[in-house]
Amino acid sequence: MSMTANEASVDLDAFTVRRTIRIAAPLEKVWSAVTDPAHMSRWFGATKLSGAGVGAHGTMTFEGYGAVPIRVEEFEPEVRVSYRWSNDDASGVLPGVVDDERSTVFTFTLVETDEGTELTVVETGFEATSDPARNLEAHRGGWNDELDKLVALVEQEA
Repeated sequence: MSMTANEASVDLDAFTVRRTIRIAAPLEKVWSAVTDPAHMSRWFGATKLSGAGVGAHGTMTFEGYGAVPIRVEEFEPEVRVSYRWSNDDASGVLPGVVDDERSTVFTFTLVETDEGTELTVVETGFEATSDPARNLEAHRGGWNDELDKLVALVEQEA
């Protein structure tokens, strides 16, 4: 039984998107789903990373959108991982390079619960994008869709 009842929310004042979900699966499985490029590629974008931990970088490719440069900013095993990505349509950045000025950061935080794992994603930095309101709303919808896929995949395999 899936436990994703709540939707992602937007905080216009803080330029953030947040969603917390509960997953009926062990913390290790959820951690792997949000850090292992092979697992991420199954529910998110097709993920390629060179290196591991902070500083690892690569791309996340989405059908109909193309390759988005990403870089690991924070890495605390089985607790928290942050990715910076250049996903602003109008940034005009060279492919494969994360633009520190016009990018957002999404952070997954995991907490073990009696029923499995609580996963919170918070994406920040939208004030630096070309159209903050549009990007916030687009990413709110994206986190609803993508995290629903993550839950279905991880719970099915748990």
